[in-house]
Amino acid sequence: MFASIDLCLVPIGVGTSLSPYIKECIEIIKSEGLNYELGANGTAIEGEWDKVFECVKKCHEKIHSKGAPRIYTTMKVNTRTDKEQKFSDKLRSVLEK
Repeated sequence: MFASIDLCLVPIGVGTSLSPYIKECIEIIKSEGLNYELGANGTAIEGEWDKVFECVKKCHEKIHSKGAPRIYTTMKVNTRTDKEQKFSDKLRSVLEK
């Protein structure tokens, strides 16, 4: 099943700068071959369900291994059964209207 998610992963107990931790997650997303869009307050990721959620797990494992004792994550998940809809499809639909 194809899924798109908005992921906001927040390491807790590591100080105020989160960018080094987010960079680690981006590297994982890239290595998994998933399409993504980095945003100011989260990252959109799309791909096959199992691959996307395995990627989220790997991000958690990596951030814990970098010293974060706690991680607070919020996700929005989107799936469709009638067609595979990518980020670019959604944006194009809105812009065309």
